[in-house]
Amino acid sequence: MKVLTAEQMREIDRRTIDSGVPELVLMENAGCRVVEFLASRYAPLARQRIVILCGKGNNGGDGLVVARQLHMLHRPDSLGVVLPWDEQDLSPCAQANLRMLVAHGVEVHQSIQPRMRAATLVLDAVLGTGLRGPATGVSLELIREINTGFSGAEVVAVDMPSGLGGGGEHTRPAATVTFTAPKIEQVMPPTCDAMGSLIVHQIGTPPAWLEADESLQAILVEPVMFAHLFARRPRGAHKGDFGHVLVVGGSPGKGGAAAMAGYAALRAGAGLVTVAAHESERPAVTALAPELMTEQVPDDPCGKDVAALGPGLGLGEESFALARRAFAEWRVPMVVDADGLNALAGTAFRSSGAPRILTPHPGEMARLAGTTTAEVQADRAGVARKLAAGSGCIVVLKGQRTLTALPDGRLYINPSGTPAMATAGSGDILTGLIAGLLAQHPDRAELAVVAAVWLHGRAGELAAQALTENCVTATSLLDFLPEAIREARDL
Repeated sequence: MKVLTAEQMREIDRRTIDSGVPELVLMENAGCRVVEFLASRYAPLARQRIVILCGKGNNGGDGLVVARQLHMLHRPDSLGVVLPWDEQDLSPCAQANLRMLVAHGVEVHQSIQPRMRAATLVLDAVLGTGLRGPATGVSLELIREINTGFSGAEVVAVDMPSGLGGGGEHTRPAATVTFTAPKIEQVMPPTCDAMGSLIVHQIGTPPAWLEADESLQAILVEPVMFAHLFARRPRGAHKGDFGHVLVVGGSPGKGGAAAMAGYAALRAGAGLVTVAAHESERPAVTALAPELMTEQVPDDPCGKDVAALGPGLGLGEESFALARRAFAEWRVPMVVDADGLNALAGTAFRSSGAPRILTPHPGEMARLAGTTTAEVQADRAGVARKLAAGSGCIVVLKGQRTLTALPDGRLYINPSGTPAMATAGSGDILTGLIAGLLAQHPDRAELAVVAAVWLHGRAGELAAQALTENCVTATSLLDFLPEAIREARDL
């Protein structure tokens, strides 16, 4: 699902209107989609006490359509419409919908009436995606009323929580119904936390336009994108069909990191996994999973299909030299994490042809990019894209809404995950999941990475639901991986 900026959304709307779809039709479709959502989430609407607060632009026009459709189709217990502007102040489409609403006998108020305070459902249709700067004046007053003036009511935002993206106060709805495609503010932190449930509906723009427009290169990850990777295996399959992963790491005292990465690769479905760890750490590796094989670090990955480089590798110069040589010379797909990334920092590294997947957290990204963690966090998408383009690598920038940047400029935004995953070893599990899926699907590296990131986050969400956020450990994620895979596969 493509993700749009406000400017891109305006351009898409303009093209849709110029193609022959009247703006009033788009507005009518938007209002109908909101009513359909309300009917599915808050049925029966006839028992709801609904208040709709409308702005003077097209977002307010959407709200007026919702009011008319609710009045015509559902006859709620009470319906209050608040529009604190005169008709001449409204956008042309909002004016038209105000006249239609009044023609149906619905009273429109310029202020909130005392009886409206008992609302069970409040619709925020004050401001949409066109806001520049913080909300002010009457709009700001309505935002504050929505946030504090309706005790116990559920709030649903039309298209965008009012005020969001302007840098000032904004509403915090239980759900947001947006149109055509999600907007960047709706899927990226910190503003994504203000959406509640995000529902995306089509209202008349040809979907092919979004797919064909190469300027729209941010994509929100959905399981449907990679569900086919988990199709049932052929009856005659054997372990050699699903790849052999080599995990290189596990220096003295750090065998657990390599073991977790190896175990995750197995649980992701790799046919074979070997962990090249220090001799002192190999018993710990096989203790975690006896299915794991161990060996000393080889000169080349002969017989292996994928390498995972870095978990517990160590910070010594010998380890760094090994990592740099392997990155440059090994002709197999490679996932690089942890100390493998530290080894590359400050060097002029570039993909050697076989896929290279870098999985930094913000601190590691800062070292790779030669900047600071604060600068990384201030422009996560820009920094990830720049590193991917400059190095020829796939870059997975971990954190809230983990980003996967491709060398061609495309950016995948992952919506799954939870703070429960902020625990030692979570990154090692992700490294193993990526390696395990890459071993099975070497010709689909991009999808393997995107799928692993989503599954990692979804397993974390399921673990947090079952164990609480406090009690999740890295290996807990693998206990919930099967359920996450079933969710993706059975769509």
